[in-house]
Amino acid sequence: MFRESIAPSDPCPCGSTAAYRDCCGRLHAGLAEAGTAEELMRSRYSAFVAGDSAYLLRSWSSETRPRSLELDPEQQWEGLEIVRVVRGGANDTAGTAEFRARFRTGGAAQEQHEVSTFVREDGRWVYRGALALR
Repeated sequence: MFRESIAPSDPCPCGSTAAYRDCCGRLHAGLAEAGTAEELMRSRYSAFVAGDSAYLLRSWSSETRPRSLELDPEQQWEGLEIVRVVRGGANDTAGTAEFRARFRTGGAAQEQHEVSTFVREDGRWVYRGALALR
């Protein structure tokens, strides 16, 4: 089931050492924008943990964003591993982040392995899509 809320003082689900309020929580609340593609990718993972489809849609490129997003309430997200990040820094306009996200559905352990692409739209980082893995 979705975590209905993440307490501000809880460790951030993205794997940083910061509290949720000081990390992804400020992005989810609209108090800040991601400074890098990796920060956006981490905040999107945390949004999956929290079941925050509104943030996921807000942080999606207008060119590829679906009209709606239904998250699976049976998914229990268990961890994020950053494999590599290419570009996507404060001075870049595009970047990629390869990651593995572990989750359970119906008690079965699963993994999402993806290379996500990110671009800047109107000066802010957004998720564009996923590249096929070879």
